[in-house]
Amino acid sequence: MKIRLMEIEDYAEVHRLWTNTNGMGMRSLDDSVKGIEKFLKRNPTTNFIAEENHKIIGVILCGNDGRRGYIYHTAVDSNYRRRGVGKQLVDAIINALREEDINKVALVVFATNETGNNFWQKIGFNKREDIIYRNLSINEKNI
Repeated sequence: MKIRLMEIEDYAEVHRLWTNTNGMGMRSLDDSVKGIEKFLKRNPTTNFIAEENHKIIGVILCGNDGRRGYIYHTAVDSNYRRRGVGKQLVDAIINALREEDINKVALVVFATNETGNNFWQKIGFNKREDIIYRNLSINEKNI
């Protein structure tokens, strides 16, 4: 298995992985090829894929605001789970964030995503009980 930076040319295979992963939330604009291309350009060193035999088997996106890193859209092909793929992707993110002097990383997981929540708990990400996550969609086309 090889971990490498994601490129926009990986989009079709990555999108297939996302849409075939239970618990994954996708947005029409943010997760389009144009939206992901914009994200990759803004965050060129913190988005990774895992490949085996020239097939994408895992993906993780991460950006930062100069203070905190934010992980998005982590997915591992169900045929490759429990082999350390997800952990290696997270390790790649953490190393990349350290290179950018980012000291903390956060993520959001749907409460109903049992597989995802179990994974993040297992590798040391704490569940916060002291905050309320809120958002506002400012473009009604981004469904």
